Parts: sequence; C-alpha cells; structure tokens
Amino acid sequence: MTTESRNALIVGASRGLGLGLARVFLDRGWRVTATQRSPSPGLAGLGTSLRVETVDIDDDGSVASLRDRLAGERFGLIFVVAGVAAKGDDKGDDVAHTIPREEAARILLTNAVSPLRFAETFRPSLAEGGTLAFMSSILGSVARNEDGGMEIYRASKAALNTLVRSFAARHPGSSLLLLHPGWVETDMGGEGADIDVATSARGLAEVIEARLGRPGLAYLDYRGETLPW
Repeated sequence: MTTESRNALIVGASRGLGLGLARVFLDRGWRVTATQRSPSPGLAGLGTSLRVETVDIDDDGSVASLRDRLAGERFGLIFVVAGVAAKGDDKGDDVAHTIPREEAARILLTNAVSPLRFAETFRPSLAEGGTLAFMSSILGSVARNEDGGMEIYRASKAALNTLVRSFAARHPGSSLLLLHPGWVETDMGGEGADIDVATSARGLAEVIEARLGRPGLAYLDYRGETLPW
C-alpha cells in the first residue's frame, strides 16, 4: 500500500467506537487524523503520532474550516463514525409519534444528512482508490425490522443507507462501505451488549482493509457478513 492509502481520517473519534478505531488503525501502522467535537481526554492519551482536529459535522462552516486545515492531505480512508441516539428522558421513548420533533430532527440530521454532506465536502480529499465508510447499523435494515423499537434511530440509519446508495449512483466507481459494528458496550450501546469496543474496532478495521479501494457499495457487519437492505 502507498503512504496515502494508509492515511485515515476518522470523524467522530472522541470516545467509544471512534476512539477504539483510532487506536486500532494506529496499531496497524496507519497515519490517523481523528476528529472531536469537544476536547477528548481519550484522544489526547493516544500520543503524538495522532493528529487531532475539532469539527462539528452538523455545522457546514466547521466542516469547511476542517477541509481548509487539511488541504493537501489525501486519505485512503475517510470513515464517518459520528452519530447520536435519543438523549435524556427520550431514550426510552424513541417512537415517532411521541418523541419531541426537535429531538427527532436532531437524530436524523446528525445520523443521515450530515454524514453525506461531510462526504461530499471531503470526496476530493480521497486518495486514488480511497474508500469512504459510514457507521451504519443493522437497525437501518428495513428487511430486518421485525420487532420495532428505537424508531427514529432506526429511521436515521435507514435514511443514511438510502443516501449512501444515492451517493453511489451519483459517483459511480466510488468505493463505499456501510458498516454495522455489532451491539457494542458503549454509552450508546448500553449495558448487556454482545461485544466490547476492542473486538468491534478490530473487526471493522479488518473488513475495511480487506475491501479498501474496491469499487461499489457494500453493507457489512464487523465480521464482513453482508446485511439485507
């Protein structure tokens, strides 16, 4: 692999899976630029070989400023990890007819619209044969939605999947991944999850490296298994 092909931009790496991915890619010999929305002790603890930048993907001006600061950089991987779930008192009430409209709009914006706007802004920063990856979820699979629950979160990830398919149609030949990390022990995943951050991050990194630069769009889990739309 070239130097550019092993240069990663991980967006939303202040904690949880993003932080775990930054650690794993550094351990695998990649150059890593990781973003935070506010100062992250976790990223600060990964050492001086990591470049840390601050950005809010919901703010077009903030994204444009990051693009300008990274002008001239080319990335073999741009991975938009950033995402949110319902917060506070709304966590147990994520159903479309009761969750506050403002909260539903926040989730849909951050999980679906903002990642695609970020990807459009940074597509010219991809190295030749580079890959754009997005953190999706099996909950975004319409075919697998048999039990309901987490309605707005599910809808946001289904919307992300749809928008990435549209992105693929507009940019034929692009290398695109929608990735499900598994049910992971994070603040978002909660207690009782199936796997820890390290297991998920290692699996995701292996899937990415195996498919790096391969044209087309794939919807995969952290083990490399294809998920139904």
